[in-house]
Parts: sequence; C-alpha cells; structure tokens
Amino acid sequence: MFQSLDVLRTAQAMAVHAGRKHAVIAQNIANADTPGYRARDVAPFAETFGQGTGFVPRASRPGHVMGGAAASARPDERVPLASDPNGNSVSLELEILKAVESKRQHDRALAIYGSALKILRSSIGRA
Repeated sequence: MFQSLDVLRTAQAMAVHAGRKHAVIAQNIANADTPGYRARDVAPFAETFGQGTGFVPRASRPGHVMGGAAASARPDERVPLASDPNGNSVSLELEILKAVESKRQHDRALAIYGSALKILRSSIGRA
C-alpha cells in the first residue's frame, strides 16, 4: 500500500529547491555593490524535477559534464541596468520579490508534506 510515496519525495525536492533558490538570492543581495557582479538564478522547479525521477541533470553549456549539481545557480539573462555604472546586474527589488516567492514555495512544500503525513496517520488509525 505504501510502496510509492511520490508526494513526499516531491515535497522534499520542492523544499530543497526553495532552499537553494533562497541561498542564491542571498548571495545576489550580498554582492549588490560588487563591481561587475552578474546576478544569478536557479532554474525553475518544473524544469529541474522530472516525473517521479527526482532532479534530472541538464547541461548548462556545451561540453558540460553532467553531474549532481545540475540545479545549481546560473547567470541571469538580464542585461546590466543602465543606472549601474559598475556593470552590476543585481536589482534589489527583483531579488526581494524572488525571496518572497522562494519562501512561498518552501511553505507550500511543508504544507504538502504535513498534509501527506496527516493522511498517512489517519490511514493507520493514529490521528
């Protein structure tokens, strides 16, 4: 009956992804005044999570060795803002919005995990 608990694996993967995204956002904010720093971002969860297989490695550039860090940070495609004479591409407003979305994703993952555990407990007679 409980051989395949994909909902728990998905919730765990979603929480890990949100944590990675939050760490990259924090790094971007910390380097907001670093000359020439390019803002980084993490691929969306839907791109990195395969159907029931976990994170699927993908090459970020030609010749890239496929490894376990495929969902790591990648440079943002945004061009440096015109108001940044030092070439820095970090926008604090955008990073704050990304942080809010990352927190929501993490909260959603915890809610899914909690609901799944509640259903499992009810099915075995423990509330």
